Amino acid sequence: MDDFMLYCKMGLNHVLDFSAYDHILFLIVLAVVFSYYELKKLFWLVTLFTLGHSITLALSAYGVLNISMDLIEFLIPLTIFITGVINIVNSNKKPTKKDNTNLIFALFFGLIHGLGFSNYFKMMIGQQEEKILPLIEFALGIELAQIIIVFGIIFLGLVFQNFLKVTKRDWILVCSSIVIGFAIQMMTERVFW
Repeated sequence: MDDFMLYCKMGLNHVLDFSAYDHILFLIVLAVVFSYYELKKLFWLVTLFTLGHSITLALSAYGVLNISMDLIEFLIPLTIFITGVINIVNSNKKPTKKDNTNLIFALFFGLIHGLGFSNYFKMMIGQQEEKILPLIEFALGIELAQIIIVFGIIFLGLVFQNFLKVTKRDWILVCSSIVIGFAIQMMTERVFW
């Protein structure tokens, strides 16, 4: 039970660490387009992101996947930038129930973000042979942290839209633009070529 709590807490703390805010930025642009009434779809997005994240963590932990960290460190803010731009482009469109583009983005971008955690995870588990259980426990911590962040974003959206009378479109545009600014700065700091 102690190991479970250890790896779960590590996953939780790794996402909620404000010095490693790229994960939080991605969750902001992923969640900002949703309202309180769309929580089910949003939780699917978060879970698909965690699934993608866990797949690449597992492949990396078992030595199947080994990609340059310089490339990954650049791709992470690029995924944030792309998601924010898509939010801005689609801010005037009404979402359709059949549009699952953001589900695909969440899974694919989760794969990239998982590679960003791979070195940390490998150091965390060391040379132990059993990697699946720590990976699952770590993923549960990540999922819990992401749900906490998503609830915070949904709550802020609710406050701004219902009490301060900010339109949903403006909420999406402002949040996405701020995150895009951070993503551009991160990309320029992490240029790998």
